[in-house]
Amino acid sequence: MRAIVSHAPGPVSTLTIEDLPDLHPGENEVVIDVKACGVNFPDLLIIEDKYQFKPERPFTPGNETAGIVREVGSAVTELQAGDRVIGMKTWGGFAGQLCTDVSSVFPIPDSMDFPTAAGFLLTYATSYHALKDRAHLQPGETVCVLGAAGGVGLATVELAKAMGATVIAAASSDDKVAVAKEHGADEGFVYPRAPLDKEQQKALSQQIKDLTKGRGVDVIYDPVGGDYAEPALRSMAWNGRYLVIGFASGPIPKIPLNLTLLKGCSIVGVFWGAFSKIESAKEQQNIRELMDMFEAGKIKTRISAMYPLEDFATAMDDIAQRRATGKVILLTE
Repeated sequence: MRAIVSHAPGPVSTLTIEDLPDLHPGENEVVIDVKACGVNFPDLLIIEDKYQFKPERPFTPGNETAGIVREVGSAVTELQAGDRVIGMKTWGGFAGQLCTDVSSVFPIPDSMDFPTAAGFLLTYATSYHALKDRAHLQPGETVCVLGAAGGVGLATVELAKAMGATVIAAASSDDKVAVAKEHGADEGFVYPRAPLDKEQQKALSQQIKDLTKGRGVDVIYDPVGGDYAEPALRSMAWNGRYLVIGFASGPIPKIPLNLTLLKGCSIVGVFWGAFSKIESAKEQQNIRELMDMFEAGKIKTRISAMYPLEDFATAMDDIAQRRATGKVILLTE
């Protein structure tokens, strides 16, 4: 099988494409013939040893795949060869085959094609866990989504609308705000590129408040971090919930904790990977609900671009340069 391989920490230019032996499952594992794989921001971090997990090298990046079950382990009874599935693993996805524990493999409906499936679970499951389990979002509340045109951003826009919220989309260009509005955002605005000076941060906070007629927002969904975090927090309503998703802008922000006291608000961490393992029963229920929403047409993966496996560098650069509006997908055949 072909695979993208990291032999040393570094940028995308350090990756190689190689032929590797076929995989075989352990007792509780499943081997998937990968048809498509999603490209995500953590894939950029993990190859530079900047992610919370640092695999031994050589390894293959990629944590979100879709394909057909090739072989199952001796203890696996819920799946069989030929099943169409999503397969998740922290790394190993940018390859012709993926071997992963059966608990990380999920059947997909006939109406979901492989590129859609490869861009579905990580974004929607993260965002749904954030809104449902961590923010306890209620109908009628207001959600502001930073990075609203990215993969998790668009998923959050759709899910928040499906859950009855008013959605404000914040993105780095008019085109991206327009995409978020196409996916259901009620309001939107363009924020300046980082770094932000104090006046820009103050203006950003005021802009969010103005869109809520001065009340502030109930939930901030922040996968961006950096200079955007503090002004977003300052825009929150009483009892607001600030969701920490990630730090796509680079720096991890340092938040003045007196703001949480003054606003009676909460800063809430969201780590879907850990949640899916520690609270697996809840996660299985969330995935069932997401599949029902997909079948009902309430959510739909937006694919920004698809590339053959050989063009992995371009695909990953789309993410690094924030060119994507939605998901970037690698096709293995």
